[in-house]
Amino acid sequence: MIVIYGIKEYLNPLKAQLSDVIHGCMQSVLGMPEDKRAHRFVPLEAEDFYYPGGRTPAYTVIEINMMQGRSADTQKALIKELFTKIESDVGIAPVDVEVTIKEQPAHCWGFRGMTGDEVRDLKYSVKV
Repeated sequence: MIVIYGIKEYLNPLKAQLSDVIHGCMQSVLGMPEDKRAHRFVPLEAEDFYYPGGRTPAYTVIEINMMQGRSADTQKALIKELFTKIESDVGIAPVDVEVTIKEQPAHCWGFRGMTGDEVRDLKYSVKV
């Protein structure tokens, strides 16, 4: 699951485009299937979203939650691809994008009535 935070006036008009770009990066770098898109947008009032100096109101935070297993090189490739594609396709400069990958062991995930370590029919590999 991916959670995207930003100031609502900047985030709302870009939701669909940003979702497409993020999912495209997940597909190209991690091999995620087309139908494996789980994005949650959290548009905030400006007074509820403090961000670091040197950033603009377009500052956007992307939290990627996923099962453990991807190598450090794969994770770095994903982050770099996100910076590149978000800038070229959405127009948000890398200085205004923060990406955090949060990994949890498979047994900490629950979906389709089972835990992640019990599932045997994923359409993608976690070990990339």
